[in-house]
Amino acid sequence: MDLPFVKLHGNGNDFVLIDEHEKVRVPDGMKPEFARLYCDRRFGIGADGILFLSGDATGALVMRLFQPDGSEAEMCGNGVRCFAKYVQDIGLASGSFVVRTGAGPVPVETRYNDEDGFEATIGMPDPAFDRRSVPAAGEGDYQEEIEGLQVHAANTGVPHAVVIVQDVDAVNVAALAPPIRHHPSFSNGANVNFVQVKGPDTLRIRTFERGVEGETLSCGTGATASAAVAHRLGLVGETVDVETEGGWLRIALGHETTMTGPAETVFFGVLEL
Repeated sequence: MDLPFVKLHGNGNDFVLIDEHEKVRVPDGMKPEFARLYCDRRFGIGADGILFLSGDATGALVMRLFQPDGSEAEMCGNGVRCFAKYVQDIGLASGSFVVRTGAGPVPVETRYNDEDGFEATIGMPDPAFDRRSVPAAGEGDYQEEIEGLQVHAANTGVPHAVVIVQDVDAVNVAALAPPIRHHPSFSNGANVNFVQVKGPDTLRIRTFERGVEGETLSCGTGATASAAVAHRLGLVGETVDVETEGGWLRIALGHETTMTGPAETVFFGVLEL
């Protein structure tokens, strides 16, 4: 069986997209193992996750994301932008539309410009400053000292830990992130963001992602969580430029929370299964 796929990335956060809009190509029971196999950068295609495009009974666009460890993530900001680029390129949607995710519906506005190419602004879930995957009634701001670091929490569709540091380049992410990612106070684990405040409206971050179990070049929900925590602490304003290892994202906080950034198609391929 031949299985077409597309490789895309948002600021270096890369995905393989499987189009199941017309028919199921990878049965649900096989999707976790499919992700484990083909996210592998030596024996597979190589990616931070597999995006599956499908539709629901109402005709809405549905995005599911399976990660390299086989787990399914509720939401992914960079993934939504890549997904949006693909559906626009093939003519399924354009301009303004909604993508349904495990974290709820995500409004998307897309555009092309001569200088920067494809760009999308997506409506992010309003940050909940809670350590749980699903914020509980009565839960408030969370901060705790873990391994000598002051850790804050924000849920932006997925749970995030945020650590403010003086110099993000000096952080040993591989050593410091896992104890926070697996800390029992995060009931379903957390992505871990190390955040340096570079100015009143600028952050630089590095992110360790659960499911990938390593540092990625960019994380959209992490950039949003980091901006939200830094704003709550009075360190930045409501519009924040976030520098990730793979490029820039703009986060707007306030009445609505949005993220703006690029997405690029890398190549098309066919798996011979």
